[in-house]
Amino acid sequence: MSNANSFSKEELIACGHAELFGKDSPRLPINNMLMIDRIVKINADGGEFGKGEIVAELDIDPKLWFFGCHFENDPVMPGCLGLDAMWQLVGFFLGWEGAEGKGRALGVGEVKFTGQVLPDAKKVTYKLTIKRKVYRKLTMGIADATMEVDGREIYSAKDLKVGIFTDTSNF
Repeated sequence: MSNANSFSKEELIACGHAELFGKDSPRLPINNMLMIDRIVKINADGGEFGKGEIVAELDIDPKLWFFGCHFENDPVMPGCLGLDAMWQLVGFFLGWEGAEGKGRALGVGEVKFTGQVLPDAKKVTYKLTIKRKVYRKLTMGIADATMEVDGREIYSAKDLKVGIFTDTSNF
């Protein structure tokens, strides 16, 4: 397990290149698909269930790539990108704890969208609480999460599932 309890954008990019936790650790996406600018808090025993928590942020810039194409003359951050960021963070958590392999989203129990991210927003905040960690033949994390824009909760997800696989050829 890493001793760090926060990570910069540069460190998150290093994770995408397998330079943060090691070459066999789960990776974050790079470039446009990285939906996180920093992790401000990560621990292994916090959160509602005492199994870990993560708080991360994304700075909103009206020049972000998705505003130019989703939708013409009605720019909004796609909801799937916020959901993907939550999966990214579950996978990151498992890598931070020392898991090895490739991370894959396995599903979500429930998602609710009650707001939107527009180009004039300033900051998105993701808050995840880990519900379950499985470190057996299958490595998996399950978490509940919320996403806020400028302090207002706009998405919630329950039972986000991410698995870590040493071989994804039959996935």
